[in-house]
Amino acid sequence: MTLFVIAIILSAALLHAVWNAIVKTAADRTTTLGLVAFGHVIPSAVMVALLPLPNAESFIYILLSTVVHFGYYYMLGRAYQHGDFSVVYPIARGIVPALVGIWAMIFAGEVLPLQAWVGIAVIALGIQLSSWKALRSGVGRTALGFAVGTGIFISIYSLIDGVGVRLSGNTLSYWAWGAFLHIFIAIFIAIRKRETLAALPKRTWALGLAGGLVSMTAYGLVLYAKNFAPLGAVSALRETSVIFAALIGFVFLKEGYWVRRLGSAVMMAGGVALIGMAV
Repeated sequence: MTLFVIAIILSAALLHAVWNAIVKTAADRTTTLGLVAFGHVIPSAVMVALLPLPNAESFIYILLSTVVHFGYYYMLGRAYQHGDFSVVYPIARGIVPALVGIWAMIFAGEVLPLQAWVGIAVIALGIQLSSWKALRSGVGRTALGFAVGTGIFISIYSLIDGVGVRLSGNTLSYWAWGAFLHIFIAIFIAIRKRETLAALPKRTWALGLAGGLVSMTAYGLVLYAKNFAPLGAVSALRETSVIFAALIGFVFLKEGYWVRRLGSAVMMAGGVALIGMAV
């Protein structure tokens, strides 16, 4: 894996942690998630109008990804209702690399070398270390269930989009259509929250829409990287977003202990290096 691809994925990881922090700190997380979804729709509508259609065989993957994203948004919103950002996020993201690696081996025929699996394991351990104290003291059963469910949905749409973007013939078009179909998620949440939308402060609207732009950019970078690297490796590197989330939690949300965060960052950096040299 080239340094350029690694840099792209790590940039996406940082952006992903930022928009999750926006959702976690929102007063109404469900409504904010709806605004995040709508934040995908606005720029993607322009892209859809200007770009050529992706190959026909990729559209089923775009539709499947949209359905799975419904489940992801639901699980994520519920997880943040019941657990701290710096606890829920590592659990949800920590199980993803191994799951994606397994799904990719079964359904896409991608077999990672042993060194890459070691790197994935090191990253997963670093993820858990980042919130070890909170995990050791116990995580609420409800928060744990929704966090694990979030991770499962992430791994499923990661596989779907990884295969779909390779069939699309045009990464930008696939990205645009996937983002544009978030309109159904935004409409669904708007109907459920129609009584509160009008009373939302302008700051909430701005944060939610900004979170959507950040989220869309982050996933566009990941989609691009999936054209050039194995899905399991891309997923593992993307989950270094956990260390960025941990730093955000420590600095801005006053969650956690910096020494443990630094240790987990070093571990994950080692895992990134192992994967980068293996694939």
